[in-house]
Parts: sequence; C-alpha cells; structure tokens
Amino acid sequence: MHDAGIKVIIGTPTYALPTWLAREHPEVLAETRQGKNRYGTRQNMDISHPIYRFYAERVIRELVSHVSGHPAVIGYQVDNETKHYNTAGPNVQIAFQKYLKEKFKTTDSLNRAFGLNYWSNSVNAWEDLPSTNGNVNNSLGCEFSKFQRKLVTEFLAWQAEIVRSLKRPDQFITQNFDLEWRNGSYGWQTDVDHFEAAKAMDIAGMDVYHPTQDHLTGIEIAIAGDIARSMKQKNYLVMETQAQSIINSQTQELPYPGQLRLQAFSHFASGANMVAYWPWHSIHNSVETYWKGLLSHDMQPNPTYNEAKTIATDLKRIGSHIINLQKKNKVAILASNESITALMWHGFSFNMDYNDVLRKLYESLYKMNVECDFVTPGSLDIEKYKLLIIPPLYVASDALLEKLNRFAFNGGHILYAFKSGFCDENVRVRMDMMPAMLREATGFYYQQFTNTKGISLKDNPFQVDPDKNFVSEWAELLVPEIADVLAWYDHPYWGKYAAITQNKYGKGVVTYFGAMPSDEVLNKLVENVVKKAGLWSTEQEYSFPVILRNGINSYGKKIHYFLNYSSDPVNLAYPYEKGKELLSGSQILKGQNISLEPWEFRIFED
Repeated sequence: MHDAGIKVIIGTPTYALPTWLAREHPEVLAETRQGKNRYGTRQNMDISHPIYRFYAERVIRELVSHVSGHPAVIGYQVDNETKHYNTAGPNVQIAFQKYLKEKFKTTDSLNRAFGLNYWSNSVNAWEDLPSTNGNVNNSLGCEFSKFQRKLVTEFLAWQAEIVRSLKRPDQFITQNFDLEWRNGSYGWQTDVDHFEAAKAMDIAGMDVYHPTQDHLTGIEIAIAGDIARSMKQKNYLVMETQAQSIINSQTQELPYPGQLRLQAFSHFASGANMVAYWPWHSIHNSVETYWKGLLSHDMQPNPTYNEAKTIATDLKRIGSHIINLQKKNKVAILASNESITALMWHGFSFNMDYNDVLRKLYESLYKMNVECDFVTPGSLDIEKYKLLIIPPLYVASDALLEKLNRFAFNGGHILYAFKSGFCDENVRVRMDMMPAMLREATGFYYQQFTNTKGISLKDNPFQVDPDKNFVSEWAELLVPEIADVLAWYDHPYWGKYAAITQNKYGKGVVTYFGAMPSDEVLNKLVENVVKKAGLWSTEQEYSFPVILRNGINSYGKKIHYFLNYSSDPVNLAYPYEKGKELLSGSQILKGQNISLEPWEFRIFED
C-alpha cells in the first residue's frame, strides 16, 4: 500500500474469535437470554469477560506495536461495528448488580423506582437480584439495556486507551459505528450509545449500506452522515460502504453507471472526509462471497472499479475544497435510546416502531432539503437550534422535559410525536394527565388513546389527496385547552378530539401530533413547522429527487451540492450568487440553467 501511495487504517481484530480461543476458553462465548452462543459466527463473545479481554489486549498490543512506526499507517479502527451482542452471562449479571447498587444505594429505592413489588418481584437483598434473563419488568429490562450500552462504551474506551498508549502522536483512533439494520442501514442503533462511545475516539466513523438502482434515494447516506457528524460535532469517516451488490446471491443489484460517483460525493456533501469501500475485492468463499467489492471475483478492472478511479482522480483535484465541510444547521432531531428500548417492551403498533417514526420525520426533512443535526437527551447545546424534531419521547427525566419547555418558552420551536413525556427516566408512567410536564407547553391534555387502522381528518386540513387524508396506527384523544387545532379526527366517536395541535408558548411554538399521519400529511406538517420557525429558504424551492446540501469549506467559502437522485434529467436555475463549478472549473451566474443528467451531481463554490 505504501509503495502505491495508499494510506492505511489498521483495525484491531477483536470482533471475531479464533477457533483455539473458543476451544480452550468456551466461557468467553456470550450467554444471552436465548442461551449460550455457539462458535461459528463473529461477534459471539462477551465483550466484558476478563479472559476475552486478556487475549484481546495481547493481540492489540502485538499488532499496534508492530505497525505503529510504518509511514503508511495514519490511524486505527478499534473493533468493528461494536455492540453488546445481548451478553447477559453470570459475570455480566454480577456487574449489573454492582451498577444498580451504586445507582440506587438501597433495594427499597430500586423496588420503588421500578415497581418491583408487582408480581412479587421485589428484591429484598442485593444478593437476591435474579438474572435479567427471566425478567418481565420493563423498567428493570430497560435499565439492563442501558447497562449493556455502557459495556460497549467502556469496551471501546478500553481499546482506544491501549491503542493510544502505543500509537504515534500523528495517528488517529476511530470506530466504524453503524445504524439499525433492515436489509441495509436504516435507523438509530439501539445497542450502542453512539454519542457516549464516540467520546473516546478522535474522529467518528460510520458504515453505510443502502438500496441501489431505482431504489437509490440517498436517504441512508444522509441520515448516517448526519448522525456521524453530530456525534462529535465535526467531520467523520465513511469506513465502509458498498461498491457493487450486497446482501446475498439472491438479491444482487449492480449500481447503475454514475451511481457510485453520486453516492461518494453525497457522503462528502454530508461532511465525510473519507469514503472507503468494503471490500476491495470480492471474497471467493464463506459468508460474504456475494458482498461484491470494487473488484469482482476475477480480480480484474471492471466498470465499477473504473468509476471509483474517477472519484479518486477528482478528489486529487478538488479535495481541498470539499474536505472539512462545516455546517451550521438550525434543525435537529432529538433521538433517545431509552425511548427506543422502552417502546420495544410496550410498543404502540405491530406495524410501526420508534425508528419508523424517526425515519419518516427525517425523510420529510431530507426530501424538502432541510438539513439537520442529531442530538440526544444528554446534549448540552440545543439552544443553538431553532427547531427540534422529536420522535416519541416515551422516556424522559423531569430535567429533560423542563429543558425542552424552557427551549420553547425562550423562542425555540418543537415538533413532538405522540407518546412524548409519558414515562420518567425509570420507565414509570407519570401520574398526571398526559402529556404530563409538557401539558402547559403543548396546550392540551389527554387521558385515553387507541390503536387504529386509519381515521380521516376533518375537512382535509392539509389539502392532500382525499385518500391520503388520514392518520393511522395510534391515536391519542387530545382535548385542547389553549392550543390551536390543526386537525380534528373525523370519526363518529372520536370526532370531538384533536389529532394535531399547535400552541404558542412564551416566545416559541410547540406542535404535537397525537396520531401517525400519512406521509403526505406529515410532509405538510413538517413544512408548516419549518416555515413557522422561519427556516423556509432558497433550498426549499427544490425537492426530491433534486437534493441540495450546503456547507462552508476550509477556505471559508460556501459549497453547494446539487444531487439528482433519479433516472430522469433535471433542469433548474442556479439560486445562489455567482460561483464556480468545481469539477469543470466553469463560472456560473445566479439564475443560470443547471442541467443534471440521470444520477448526476454538480458542486459549486461561491
């Protein structure tokens, strides 16, 4: 690699056990709620087990000591798409007991917080705490999930500390985080606290895989990038993304010509500083045989490989103008691991979950070219945003709800999804009329809710196609007090209740939807709150499949990406002041026509 002028990032090999280790120490294989793991697949170990840690540290030290002085090595990736893998063996249960004792001090406090008196689950002494593998209490179960995420944070920090003690000062440390997987990258990852785990890294990394051909939208690229960039509020690395087809031999879809380039520069448009493909060449046997690399099994150049070469050539010419792209977004999505976990215990629909709502909200922003960041309940700087979009905030401390109320009262805008404010941080349902502490800010209350296959909205308030004028899955029966009603249910029994409200609170505005809108209604609602927040601007004159992404480069100049995510050519007027197209070097004036061929992109610098 060095001879070819290629820099190298070394990954620690701790995510797959060698056969001899599993044979000599079968205890390192994780015990989960489903039983003891068997050898075969990777990431089947208990990441907290001391014997596993002993051998992991030994191989990390040997490897890093061997390569750290090599001039090609610029950094290290600790482990691989790390999660807790549901580890729940005896040593994990002992550690969880210590964690609970430190947090709650007494078993009486634990019992009160989690309602463990129900079904005689009360813990009378710490040594009586049973294994969580048989647990049916959602509060205790969610706390164990939080503890498991802490195991990941600690494990990655432990690896990073070892590497940091051996690496050169000019070498960095990263981790290739990933999203929830649904035949591709999808939504917020439940098994890792990304923002906490990223604190031990010098730079965040992300793995992104997605549909292709006519199903390529750029949404997965954008959401993964926005999450990765938000982890450390700076640029990130794409450690893995697809070259040719992925998944398995039954679903092979080769990208159309031009799509690899579009994908790569879409990553850069979100703030990536590097794009790397998995794998370099297609593997000739085993599990990922048809996870096709830049090179096919014949190991010879092909159209996809040649397209990748054009990306590298372009980066040599214009890379300094697009690297370290800085964004100053005014919209953020608040995502909560605690709420995701709790809604796995007590969901709101068999057809939809937390990540479905998050994705629909994100897609609505994405398709109307509203760029956003991500924040978590622990984020300290929400005041820099004008609009917060909040998927079901089912679990939240009093302090967080007070913080959100204060944000709105001082002039911020919030769009809440249903089931927000329902439980405290211990997943204990609040003994108030809902939405509990949010009631004053939202201007309504409700006492009842119901599942629904679909309810129309009275008088089609958002003026969508009549067959799209509905809410479904979940419906809270909102009773407005001072809030304006944006939509009423059109129903023989629920028609006296509101479905969507909007309330001026202090200097800000709080909007709430108590039922899951159709995609068309949701788009109109998101448009409403973006406009109310004063954020409807030049970019919103265009919409999907034309995607605009902006930022400020290292030279302090504005960069504008125009991305065509369709098989049709697109013509549009350049909306900014005069600039230069980076790839061609040609000048462009405001109002001048831009022609984008299918799956083509343009990059302009003011």
